[in-house]
Amino acid sequence: MGPVDLSPPEDDARAAVEAAVRASYGRLLALLATWCGDLALAEDALADAVERALRTWPEAGVPANPEGWLHRVARRRALDVLRSSARRTSRPLDDDAAVGSEADPAEADPDALPDRRLELLLVCAHPAIDPAVRAPLMLQTVLGLDAARIATAFAVPNATMAQRLVRAKRRIRDARIPFRVPGRDELDRRLPAVLEAVYGAYTIEWARTSGPTVRESLAVEARELALVLSGLLDDAEALGLAALLCLSSARLGARVTGGVHVPLDEQDTRRWDAGLVEQGEALLRRAHGHGDPGRFQLEAALQSAHCARARTGRTDRVAVLRLHRALARVAPTLGAEVALAAATAHVEGPRAGLDLLGPLADRCRAFQPYWATRGDLLARAGEAAQARTAWARAVDLTTDPPSRRYLEGRLASLG
Repeated sequence: MGPVDLSPPEDDARAAVEAAVRASYGRLLALLATWCGDLALAEDALADAVERALRTWPEAGVPANPEGWLHRVARRRALDVLRSSARRTSRPLDDDAAVGSEADPAEADPDALPDRRLELLLVCAHPAIDPAVRAPLMLQTVLGLDAARIATAFAVPNATMAQRLVRAKRRIRDARIPFRVPGRDELDRRLPAVLEAVYGAYTIEWARTSGPTVRESLAVEARELALVLSGLLDDAEALGLAALLCLSSARLGARVTGGVHVPLDEQDTRRWDAGLVEQGEALLRRAHGHGDPGRFQLEAALQSAHCARARTGRTDRVAVLRLHRALARVAPTLGAEVALAAATAHVEGPRAGLDLLGPLADRCRAFQPYWATRGDLLARAGEAAQARTAWARAVDLTTDPPSRRYLEGRLASLG
């Protein structure tokens, strides 16, 4: 039997369901989960509501407020499950006690669905949740990504990722982790874990994904998470993270040409996304003035300094070096120290950069950026033999095909 043509009402209904889910999945799931305290139950109830919409909207028509309809149906489904569970355990279910005393906002006002995604993000990054599953859990619950897609991006078997997500949701339920925004002191302690998880989703080693489509899509999803955070929370570092991901995402399309990695300084600025640059700059301006800048604000400022080349035609190397020094003080990671050496070399010469790399050698035996940077600085300093050794080591440590081709080309250029 060939494919069945859908009638126009079915087309319209399916499009309406897809639009509602795409626009409001995270908000609906967060609202349901904060109400019932069970993330898995909320997901199942929302999936059931979507299925019912696909069945009933073609005949009954698309409701005036699709999101409110999905919320009401999902909430009633969850309540049925809770009542059934209470009967099986011979425990009377008091609706208010079991699922909170909050009235259904969609019943009182079908246009008023509060945004509880911040609570959901904070639950996903709770100390009781394994740090390795925090970012995948956020991607699934807030953005609606399926476990298979997340597993591919994180280079984990589908079944393994699915089990991790199920265990995390069970942990949230069994530990009765509250879906709420904590007080300022606790929020300040928890927020860094949320920001790190979102940043981690963005900076996954691209070579461990299955090509540029997954690479780009995961970057887009992580950026969307950062924008959700920046919109829900008036926090300088949340704004800084959103700015950072917008500015760095703006250059994704220019990173590879002909299957070969293109270094930042050599990228064609006409291929950068001007809209994302503008959005990132606006977020960075909003973050400015909230006291001493943190790691993400500094990293965003660095991206902004590089993106300025699209306007001025040059990179302010002194400003970039100043920002790298500040970043190395605030967040003295291995990557920050190697990047500082590279920035120093641009201003003070390759020998000055090599002097900064020297003390890092023992910690960088398997750190690819160290060897790639060392090879570049040695080549610029006229030390061809040592540069060949460093770049050969960098090639061995590189699994991303475009980056590997670039380094192989640099290595071949030395003869």
